[in-house]
Amino acid sequence: MPFADSNGTRIYYQAVGAGPVLFMLAGGDGDADAFAPLAANLSGEFTVVTHDRRGLSRSDSTALPTDLAGHADDAAAVLAAVTNQPALVFGSSIGGIIALELTSRHPKQVKLAIAHEPPINGILPADQRVELEAAQLAVETAHRDGIAPAMQALARLSGFDPADRELGLPVPTPTPQRSANLNYFLTHDAPAVRTYRPDVPSILAQADRIVLAIGVTSTGTVPAAAQVLAVTMGKPVVTMPGSHNAPFLRPAAFAAALRDVLG
Repeated sequence: MPFADSNGTRIYYQAVGAGPVLFMLAGGDGDADAFAPLAANLSGEFTVVTHDRRGLSRSDSTALPTDLAGHADDAAAVLAAVTNQPALVFGSSIGGIIALELTSRHPKQVKLAIAHEPPINGILPADQRVELEAAQLAVETAHRDGIAPAMQALARLSGFDPADRELGLPVPTPTPQRSANLNYFLTHDAPAVRTYRPDVPSILAQADRIVLAIGVTSTGTVPAAAQVLAVTMGKPVVTMPGSHNAPFLRPAAFAAALRDVLG
């Protein structure tokens, strides 16, 4: 199995297809396999690279990143292992935040980054920031009562609608590894998202290679950060199919929209 070395930590990745490198960063507890349907729809035109974030599935979990910048450095190590050219990057939710951090911290490795609904409460107006932080904290609090209450709180936060999915898309089967990944996300990554404060000037310095995207049916405060950041950059926000979880639930439609954005 291929691994990238990130300061002594082994990060698992996989690549499918052929063509320009498209590095896709999953949201939530998603590992390298989470975007498999989306990758399958894009592998005819791109070399689609996905990875297990530190602590998930096959990647090391003994050395935790102190913040989301650590995840961005891991992502940079994966890119360095697969290409010496600037790559296309797509990230959703926490993956969207990591895509922004990757672009600002390692700009020479990124040709274009699409950040889909990065839930950055630190750049929101006060009322929206308080609302989003409260919802994020509710997910962490529910985790104390078990995985099931936490998943319900996470579904409410993201506006998850299990019926909003493409026909024939299989429903993921619960496994011990998926439970472990979700537990890791709720224990380590979710609090990191809630307390994340971006280096806005560094992100704005790379505005020419950043696209902010939201779902056409997304509501609430989760997509608001992309809208605020797009306005700050003086750029339009791009509308994608579905809502927050569309990269997982509507892979064919989402792949078509990504092709349009990527040119």
